[in-house]
Amino acid sequence: MALKFAKRVADIQSSEVRELLKLTEQPDFISFAGGLPAPELFPVDEIKKVNEVLLEKDGQAALQYSTTEGFEPLREWIANRMNQRLQTNFNKDNILITSGSQQAIDLTGKIFLDEGDIVFCESPTYLAALNAFRAYGCEFVEVATDEQGMMMEDLEAKIEQYPHAKLIYVIPEFQNPTGLSWGLERRQQLAKLSAEHQIPVLEDNPYGELRFEGEAFPSIRHFDQAGTVICTGTFSKIFCPGYRIGWLAADEEILQRYTIMKQGTDLHSNTKAQREIATYLELYDIDTHIHKILELYRQRRDTMLRKLTEVFPKEVQFTRPEGGLFVWVTLPEQLDVTPILQDCLAEKIAFVSGETFYPNSKKRNTFRLNFSNMPEDKIELGLEKMGRVLQKYLEN
Repeated sequence: MALKFAKRVADIQSSEVRELLKLTEQPDFISFAGGLPAPELFPVDEIKKVNEVLLEKDGQAALQYSTTEGFEPLREWIANRMNQRLQTNFNKDNILITSGSQQAIDLTGKIFLDEGDIVFCESPTYLAALNAFRAYGCEFVEVATDEQGMMMEDLEAKIEQYPHAKLIYVIPEFQNPTGLSWGLERRQQLAKLSAEHQIPVLEDNPYGELRFEGEAFPSIRHFDQAGTVICTGTFSKIFCPGYRIGWLAADEEILQRYTIMKQGTDLHSNTKAQREIATYLELYDIDTHIHKILELYRQRRDTMLRKLTEVFPKEVQFTRPEGGLFVWVTLPEQLDVTPILQDCLAEKIAFVSGETFYPNSKKRNTFRLNFSNMPEDKIELGLEKMGRVLQKYLEN
């Protein structure tokens, strides 16, 4: 075809996760690939009631265009929730409703990134954020990461090396893909570095409410004295991802730029979805719903960790997250996960290769497992099959 596409189209590749999910739609597949919530927990009956109440009370408004900023009562609820759970200091005017937190990431790229700009990120980090930022022609600089999060000594060295960097992207709670969370000191240090060097931080937090155990720390934003920390959140992991309702929280001056950019993207997020969620929050206790999610995911995480210990070769290492959706697996360095994945797919077992989560350093001996979407019997069966495949490669 002779059509002339924009340069950015050639630079963006299809998401490996989305392609794997096409395979796993087959009913006999066991998928550890996507970060999918458990569909049996979606509150279908309650949403039926919510729809009835909403359409009876505010049907015309729910089906009409609405403001770019989003439904005001929902924005107020989000600000209060963040202040309560994350120790922030937001109000409704600091909140922009987005089409999932993924749109908040994309808008950040539009606002801050020009061709050749530098983005600092954890190593590894969220694949879909990398793809979103790549569309704006940026370059990534990976910052060394350990079990406490991004290592501040390395970040300081990278800032000195790249003083004109434009953005720091982090996931401090149950990070995707590793499942690990940042310690308190790292959060404080990042807020300080961001203020000193005037480099904005995008604090992506889709999993923060999914804590099963351990101590919860304040948001990085809590330590922000300069207004340089921007936060995202979503209803996808605590309610229903099909609504595609997330949010972005920032100082009003910054948020205004996001709002203008969103106007040119989609005018506003789904009016009916916003009002349905707000009506649900009026009629039902979302904390009761989240408690059900936590109980199920805790059981599935425990099953996965126990089975990994039992059936994976002792040379294989894996994280033990205190919440979230993922476990990160590291194989001996001599192994390449690519043929292992192909053998597992032949056994109708899917996971995501770790290579895709590194923007520059292509480490081929890691992979990500999701535990939220599969029932416990399938988790056990799938890991048993994977264990046999891994043992074969280690023996060879």
